[in-house]
Amino acid sequence: MMKSFLILILAIFTIACVSDGLFAGEPQMREIIVSCPDENNILQLYHIKEDGSSRRKITNSNHECMMPAVSPDGSKIVFVQQSGKGMALWISNFDGRNQKILTESGRNLIPSWFPDSKHIVWMIFKPGKHPAENSQLHIMNTETRESRQLFSDPQQIKFSNSMAVVSPKGTKVAFVSNRSGNYRVWLSNLDGSDAKPISPTSAEHDGTLKLPIEQKVPSWSPDGKWIAHWEGVEMIHMSKFTGRQDRERDKLIGETWNVWVVDSDGNNKRKAGRGDDPTWSPDGFVTRAFPDPKKGGLKIMVETRSGWKELPIVPPKTPRYGRFAWKP
Repeated sequence: MMKSFLILILAIFTIACVSDGLFAGEPQMREIIVSCPDENNILQLYHIKEDGSSRRKITNSNHECMMPAVSPDGSKIVFVQQSGKGMALWISNFDGRNQKILTESGRNLIPSWFPDSKHIVWMIFKPGKHPAENSQLHIMNTETRESRQLFSDPQQIKFSNSMAVVSPKGTKVAFVSNRSGNYRVWLSNLDGSDAKPISPTSAEHDGTLKLPIEQKVPSWSPDGKWIAHWEGVEMIHMSKFTGRQDRERDKLIGETWNVWVVDSDGNNKRKAGRGDDPTWSPDGFVTRAFPDPKKGGLKIMVETRSGWKELPIVPPKTPRYGRFAWKP
């Protein structure tokens, strides 16, 4: 009897420790949807655990699938798929089943969810332009496919507005705009009112390159207290886009790329580290991605209580990927 009682007490203690995260060295493996090339070098979506295990392809398209976003309730994925008509939005169950198209034409990028797991916001850009140069934000009910432009004030939409993410409470939206000159992360109400730049910079231009310092790719922390974003000199100034080979200049541009974190009031800004494309883990730690000069390909890192650790969710020496998203 006493032995059975002790076993029961131990079991209860073990469950409590795991649920409270006391076994820090043995966290539960969280789920991720990542876009990376398949055997035909076409970007597909894969379901994977954060330690790189249980990798399973969930799209099998002849067109590239990228920019996944998982709904807050964890049941659905919205993503971008290239097609002959442009870049379309698709939706599926979290396991990749029941794939349906949401937008059949246009240049649609970077969808993200509202907290209700029903509405999404995304950017549409005009042809012949860099995506951030002439974009506007749209909102859609994914159940009815009814959509409209998010901002309607002429004073707002005369500027480019892109890369929007809605706050966890659904009351604010962080987005990228050039309404003050260089591209900056802005914060406003959902209708665009009370808009203000959220992350102050020490300079408008890089001191060495004499090129504009931009901000892009905002991402909310799960508790809504912080916004992470990329900051640096845009890659459109690199040899790949200018057609003029200059490796030293390219290197200097890459060295300006950093992920920064700022609170939702625009204070307490800190540099998370080198990289791009920030996201937040479900427990509130920021991630960043950057080229790995030693191994080649891409390295993705996540901040933890004990420092930074690598997320091995992209195969070694993979030269490109199409973003990733955590399951909440």
